[in-house]
Amino acid sequence: MHLPIRKRSSFFDCRLSSPIEAAESSRICDDVSGWATALQLIALSARQNTHSAHKSARRLAGINASHLSDYLVDEVLDNVDLATRHFLLKSAILRSMNDALITRVTGEENGQMRLEEIERQGLFLQRMDDTGEWFCYHPLFGNFLHQRCQWELAAELPEIHRAAAESWMAQGFPSEAIHHALAAGDALMLRDILLNHAWSLFNHSELSLLEESLKALPWDSLLENPQLVLLQAWLMQSQHRYGEVNTLLARAEHEIKDIREGTMHAEFNALRAQVAINDGNPDEAERLAKLALEELPPGWFYSRIVATSVLGEVLHCKGELTRSLALMQQTEQMARQHDVWHYALWSLIQQSEILFAQGFLQTAWETQEKAFQLINEQHLEQLPMHEFLVRIRAQLLWAWARLDEAEASARSGIEVLSSYQPQQQLQCLAMLIQCSLARGDLDNARSQLNRLENLLGNGKYHSDWISNANKVRVIYWQMTGDKAAAANWLRHTAKPEFANNHFLQGQWRNIARAQILLGEFEPAEIVLEELNENARSLRLMSDLNRNLLLLNQLYWQAGRKSDAQRVLLDALKLANRTGFISHFVIEGEAMAQQLRQLIQLNTLPELEQHRAQRILREINQHHRHKFAHFDENFVERLLNHPEVPELIRTSPLTQREWQVLGLIYSGYSNEQIAGELEVAATTIKTHIRNLYQKLGVAHRQAAVQHAQKLLKMMGYGV
Repeated sequence: MHLPIRKRSSFFDCRLSSPIEAAESSRICDDVSGWATALQLIALSARQNTHSAHKSARRLAGINASHLSDYLVDEVLDNVDLATRHFLLKSAILRSMNDALITRVTGEENGQMRLEEIERQGLFLQRMDDTGEWFCYHPLFGNFLHQRCQWELAAELPEIHRAAAESWMAQGFPSEAIHHALAAGDALMLRDILLNHAWSLFNHSELSLLEESLKALPWDSLLENPQLVLLQAWLMQSQHRYGEVNTLLARAEHEIKDIREGTMHAEFNALRAQVAINDGNPDEAERLAKLALEELPPGWFYSRIVATSVLGEVLHCKGELTRSLALMQQTEQMARQHDVWHYALWSLIQQSEILFAQGFLQTAWETQEKAFQLINEQHLEQLPMHEFLVRIRAQLLWAWARLDEAEASARSGIEVLSSYQPQQQLQCLAMLIQCSLARGDLDNARSQLNRLENLLGNGKYHSDWISNANKVRVIYWQMTGDKAAAANWLRHTAKPEFANNHFLQGQWRNIARAQILLGEFEPAEIVLEELNENARSLRLMSDLNRNLLLLNQLYWQAGRKSDAQRVLLDALKLANRTGFISHFVIEGEAMAQQLRQLIQLNTLPELEQHRAQRILREINQHHRHKFAHFDENFVERLLNHPEVPELIRTSPLTQREWQVLGLIYSGYSNEQIAGELEVAATTIKTHIRNLYQKLGVAHRQAAVQHAQKLLKMMGYGV
């Protein structure tokens, strides 16, 4: 009998003196797949000890191993005839089974009839499909049988596994056949399966299985079959083990005769080209990719896909985005045609990055959607590349100020990489810090930065990764005014020779931000003007948008207010294309002051006006400048100021009305003020009507201007 999920939480509560946590009881139920008899045995065993419920729960896993095994031997295995016993033990090596498999593995003449008979006897066999063709054992019973098979049929096991492998191959299931070839310890069978099916399995992301298989083959067997050496190298590449790839290929070339000539060498070069571009060496990557394409026959589609993709990446690095996009679209088409799904995914990710750099964020989003669909359809979730996709989705969400979604996406990227070295998580961690910074949550950002800086000090990273990590560090120093950290970093950081792609633009922007923080306005302006020239030339519109915002901060801090307003207007106009919000928000109060002025002038076009109001709301929400100028201390000093207007002195606002005025000044709507102060919208309307009357103003814009005059009178720069 199978225990329904809804009854699982109460099962142990009714049978144990001290209840266990719901999560623990659910886990135990899952361990036995809800088998009620097994759960009864576990509960009986648990009652025999005097430990706490927590300790009892911890012991249950051990209890079911011993007690259930004894139960199944006594009540099931010893109560069937010898032929049935052997059938159960032999068939237990199969995770799923049908007529052909049973006939081959057990020797039974009519496998389907035997399976149905076992099912009728209640021997824990269950159907897997509506047709009744496929069966499997209850997981708990299957595990028990598999263990007994290893004890009772040890001498026969290799032959049984070979029979299973042959049957699986005959039915077109090479991955299942590999499991049995490995279990049989049959290296020749394993080699033959890999030679015929390994690349198909690789393209369907069966990476762990392939790695285990190749490790089981002797090196001499790989040397006799260079395609398997190439496969092993590609596995290393897919797991970011770049250094090992060239070592393996060099060893193979040294030991395999005449390998340096012909098609195999061209395939090696295509892989080396991929490693070179990953290692930040685009010139070498371009040379090797072109060499590979010259030497590869037309039918060698996999390596041709690789080389084409690498040339697209090279153009990306050179800032030739239109040509790069075309090559990546060609790569996607070729990869889909030949079912090379991980390169189809890679090309979509690259297309998204290019479109983002060009400022077409909505199109980048749609390309990412295609990539997510491909992952779901082809089950590519285990690829490290999946992390890349969720990370660039997080970047896009962050740009649009969808911070909760951006954070969730970055965390899912960390989850994808949970089985890899912690250093692989650097980029997603930087994204989490970026979310904290956009929220103005500096305490959380500092905590995460400690971990990021520890990772930076304990790994070797691509320059793009370092630049992304440095970005959040420099923004944090700007927000906290940490000039010492910025100055120290500026002395030691890399200063690239060029800025002709969005990766290098990012590092130079880091440098300019640090220079602005240190008051080094002249060199920062030179950097930013050159960045803008390159960005305009290469149509790096997202970088141009970012550069304009940094230039705005430079002009603002240098007292060049008209220049600051000019580039801010340009940035707002460009944001109609990029959709940027958070890039404005992280500039904090300086940005808020400028946006208030622009909104008060009431001269912005409709789209820019709407965006400015949205940005201001985000700054107010996350950076907590709401009541800064209208708290009780400020009001007391204001009322005692010799120049305070007589109307305010004779008819002072209540503290709540001052708060409402502060929120009006900060750009809040009536509904937002009501939400912030947790009162009804009608109450807010009453407060606004009263404060308008006391201030002698007739509308919101006049109230904002009045508040601004009061702030200036009190010496605040607005």
